[in-house]
Amino acid sequence: MTDLPASSSRPAEHSLAIAATLAAVALFLVSWVVLHHGFFRHHPIVDTPTYERYGSAMDDGRVPYRDFAVEYPPGALPVFVLPALGSPGSNTYRVRFEALMAFLGEAAIGFLALALVGLGAGPRRLLAALIFVALAPLALGPVILSRFDLWPAALTAAALAALVNGRLRVGHLALGAAVAAKLYPAVLAPLAVAYVWRRKGRREALVCVGLLAGLVALVFLPFVALAPGGVWSSLSNQASRPLQIESLGSGLLLVAHHVFGTGVTMDTSHGSQNLAGSGPDVLAAAQTILQAAALLAVWILFARGPATRERLVQASAAALVAFVAFGKVLSPQFLLWLIPVVPLVRGRRGVAASVLLAAALVLTQLWFPYRYWKLALEFDAFPSWLVLLRDLVLVGLFAVLISPLRERRV
Repeated sequence: MTDLPASSSRPAEHSLAIAATLAAVALFLVSWVVLHHGFFRHHPIVDTPTYERYGSAMDDGRVPYRDFAVEYPPGALPVFVLPALGSPGSNTYRVRFEALMAFLGEAAIGFLALALVGLGAGPRRLLAALIFVALAPLALGPVILSRFDLWPAALTAAALAALVNGRLRVGHLALGAAVAAKLYPAVLAPLAVAYVWRRKGRREALVCVGLLAGLVALVFLPFVALAPGGVWSSLSNQASRPLQIESLGSGLLLVAHHVFGTGVTMDTSHGSQNLAGSGPDVLAAAQTILQAAALLAVWILFARGPATRERLVQASAAALVAFVAFGKVLSPQFLLWLIPVVPLVRGRRGVAASVLLAAALVLTQLWFPYRYWKLALEFDAFPSWLVLLRDLVLVGLFAVLISPLRERRV
């Protein structure tokens, strides 16, 4: 993450990388334990009851999407059902689920270290990135304990680690698994395919596309065959979500409400609190267009430049930030997607990106979960400004990451 003098820019030795990774894993576990104490325990907003309901239904033999509705893609089902095996009580389910998420967080740290070794990172860059990820749970807060997003985040980290280490087919298989778990990693697919095409040619790129698409199909098709309507409903419900109250557009409307007295109306649907009305609907459509344009810009800029490993991880970080920052839905757990990827960016730009991400994490924790209902039910001024500031920080993070992609040469 930092520029290094020539004397200290040699790739980290494997022994140092292993030791640093183990230390980061231990620090991550300390962060995880701390989240269970003190003010982190106040006003919890958790999703584990929903996951427990899914897992218990599967443990009873019911088929997802056919016998009961599921909000998430089929690749997410394993992390719901594993803690539910044996019909445990709610407290036991929570403990098991949190232990599984802690393991996946540790796995993400390991994949981050592998990616940094593949990038030829020096000791300082390796240590800085690992420490950042290990302490990130404390910056974001207890939301990390009760969301399953560490599962697709770890798979995405595995995909990038494989790609930068030359395991191109393995990388696409891991990316396919990540897409099947939670659709957002699909924004990295054009970058991964372009990277292979430029480095190994069209034939290998087509093989990788086939592996990625084949794995996604392998996960989806059994459920599509059993319950096509249920799977379609799950996907269409996500696409049709309104302007969520934590998104950039909502932040602008909430602040306008306090500064200019404009009216806002909250409506609960799709499992979230959203802003309702013609204005929010227009902003939701505008944000969708802006999100698509930002992603297209990242893909084109990367494809037009050299297919280096450093540009791949930077473009990947930019694409993920674009998807999060400009989307009409921006839940706090979405920031988990960025934690194992943004610290891979090198140099002073990588330091700036990590500082901005850390600021976004802390700003999120300042209002979620402690002040969330003040925001959603009362449109309280303080969390309204925090939401807008956090979202603008993410926009700034995107600007930092996309700027050097315009360079045609290294």
